[in-house]
Amino acid sequence: MKENYDKKMTELLKDLPKGTPLLLHSCCAPCSSACLETLKEHFELTVFYYNPNIGDEAEYLKRKAEQIRFLKETGWAKLLDCDHDAAAFIGIARGLEEEPERGRRCYRCYKLRLDAAAEAAKKNGFQWFCTTLTLSPYKNAEWLNELGQAAGERFGVHFLPSDFKKRGGYYRSLELSQSYGLYRQDFCGCVYSKAETEKRKREKNFISE
Repeated sequence: MKENYDKKMTELLKDLPKGTPLLLHSCCAPCSSACLETLKEHFELTVFYYNPNIGDEAEYLKRKAEQIRFLKETGWAKLLDCDHDAAAFIGIARGLEEEPERGRRCYRCYKLRLDAAAEAAKKNGFQWFCTTLTLSPYKNAEWLNELGQAAGERFGVHFLPSDFKKRGGYYRSLELSQSYGLYRQDFCGCVYSKAETEKRKREKNFISE
């Protein structure tokens, strides 16, 4: 039987004091929107924008700028800055270049980012951390929660379980993105996801022709 991570989060939130500091790993502004809206009533939030999987520097900076703009416009969270660190993703993806999306390469990418978030939480005095990645219907929430829990145990911080796409979370992110005019990318970030997206587009165009 699959774990209900959304229910787990709801139960935990009942017992946590309001205003508890939490470090939220964010993959992008659009995904962070609904997550922040959900969490802001319970936590003092800081966003950790760590995404070394985004291979193109210009794309990385564009997404980061949107994250910063969204935080400034809403005031829902502070930002903990960090380096791009693209070499870290290249290292964990080595040997898995031909893997399909949502496979072992993605698992390693999740682990890379969650380990970094847990380490950043520990170094900066946060007792709790979480990730926006569970908002996406294309991401494996079970993997993410298991990896987050393991990372938290390794670094001595608490991981907040989540499945932010539940209860209409993903669709709420679409609404918020439209309201704030957020840039919504059509691929996860790495060169492999971009290539797969472009392939699907070509196939769709071929069929429609």
